[in-house]
Amino acid sequence: MPLHPYSMKNTLIVLPGPTGVGKTAFATGLAERLGCDIISCDSRQFYREMKIGTAAPGEEELARAKHHFVGFLSVTEYYSISLFERDVLALLPSLFPSNPVVIMTGGSMLYMDAVCRGMDDIPDTDPAVRQKYLEMYHNEGIEGLRIALKLLDPVSYSRIDLHNPRRILRALEITESSGRPYSSFLTAPVRQRDFRIIKAGLTRERSELYRRIDMRVDRMMEEGLEQEAASLIRYRGLNALNTVGYREMFRWFDGEVSREEAVMLIRRNTRRYARKQLTWWNRDSQINWFDASESEKIISWIEKSLDE
Repeated sequence: MPLHPYSMKNTLIVLPGPTGVGKTAFATGLAERLGCDIISCDSRQFYREMKIGTAAPGEEELARAKHHFVGFLSVTEYYSISLFERDVLALLPSLFPSNPVVIMTGGSMLYMDAVCRGMDDIPDTDPAVRQKYLEMYHNEGIEGLRIALKLLDPVSYSRIDLHNPRRILRALEITESSGRPYSSFLTAPVRQRDFRIIKAGLTRERSELYRRIDMRVDRMMEEGLEQEAASLIRYRGLNALNTVGYREMFRWFDGEVSREEAVMLIRRNTRRYARKQLTWWNRDSQINWFDASESEKIISWIEKSLDE
């Protein structure tokens, strides 16, 4: 039986954690227990064509708990962090009346921060500056952009996805247009929300996390990642496809690497991304971290927090 209602104000339970740690399974079980909905905070699971490569919730999980923001976009549609913040804040008031608890889980750090902390007011940029860096990208490739970012904003260089030219371009154009590092816009005071937020981070011992990542990559290949990537190759220039799993498959299709090397690269790059996620979230003192294998301990802490 669901454990609500609680004698408390509306609460968003946030479950951050690195890729492969088991967030979807835990969140689904917790949602069943609490009788509440789940908000997906995985920016690649937004796209309906990318089910396998993003390990999107399957039919069983979707049937066990209502998930929002899973497969609601096409890869050809534009979406952003600010739009996600707007949409989640618009959705929550419609969910809380039936249950004062909603779960948000996923691995997209900036999207999660936008809902919990608010977006910074980032100024408009100079089109001429953007064109300058687009030409740099065309002439020097992504490595030229990385070098420029490391010089202009080493903090952003250490944080953002250095395989994503769109993210690097954005940081460069904001830094040069505003005259201050892009990273300095990510330190604004936390915006107050009209609901409570509690954060239970999921982690695992590193060797176990890596083992799970490797197994997940193998499972993706068995489920048809190769075929899914092939069906999306005509969209490879879109930002949605510039992500681990698809990038490496495209390299194999291009003959740059063998199939075995592509799989090895997916494993390696997924592990690297998991480390980046943990580095990002370790700066958040509001996250209470738990080993993901100790589900009853996590649930006990959450239920105690809800009753406080």
